[in-house]
Amino acid sequence: MAADRDRATMLKEEGNRRFQAGDLIAAESLYSKAIIADDKNPSLYTNRAIARHRLGLHEHAVSDCLASLKLNPKHLKGYFVLSQSQLDMDSFKEALESGLTAHRLCVETNDKSLGVVTAHVLRCKKARWEQLEKIRYRETGELEKEMLDLMKQQHAAVRNSCASDFERTMITEDYDKKMDLLRSIFERSRPAEEKKRQVPDWAIDDISFAVMIDPVMTKSGKSYERASIMEHLTRYPNDPVTREPLHPQDLRPNLQLKEACAEFLENNGWASDW
Repeated sequence: MAADRDRATMLKEEGNRRFQAGDLIAAESLYSKAIIADDKNPSLYTNRAIARHRLGLHEHAVSDCLASLKLNPKHLKGYFVLSQSQLDMDSFKEALESGLTAHRLCVETNDKSLGVVTAHVLRCKKARWEQLEKIRYRETGELEKEMLDLMKQQHAAVRNSCASDFERTMITEDYDKKMDLLRSIFERSRPAEEKKRQVPDWAIDDISFAVMIDPVMTKSGKSYERASIMEHLTRYPNDPVTREPLHPQDLRPNLQLKEACAEFLENNGWASDW
């Protein structure tokens, strides 16, 4: 069946009007009709994905995004909406990967939505980090329980091999002391270990999304990791935010921020893996 692009465009525009008016159900229906009229237009799938995302139909939104990316593997909006839906589905690893791809496409095309996409990638990275932190907390609790259970088993085995009540009493007293010591060790480590570990926004490079080590400042006052912004300038000689011309000689070391980042990393070694 030949595509009816004129009808698809008409339905899309009407869907956009309904979407702007807040009538998401009508907008989703109109985008669906537009896809029937022209099923080779990737923008129609992303428009419907956005409507479905707003309606909370995240799995359907993901399917639409994947359909749009099959038609156009470099469709920026497809990756961005895909990442948003994956984030709302708690698929944090996948959301981060899709978001980073959207960010790369933004940089490559000098797209004006770079700031919005950058902020979204940071949300994805923080959500992924919090997920890993929860796993770490759970594993720490499991380790404590496993060690206590192991000591109980060892105590029972040794106590059963004792030849007299006196030996059993001595073994039990020794066991109680060791159990108290083990519990106190876990208890003392808990406040520092279970303290929520966060990387402050000011320490994060908006290009690599890692903690900065050697930050430099652009003419607009924005700081980046030196290696990241230098690599960016070899491909795109413009400011990532203002999109004005920018050259390596325009960069200035941000010594105060460098010192703050170094102090943060010194006190939070785990942040190097953030």
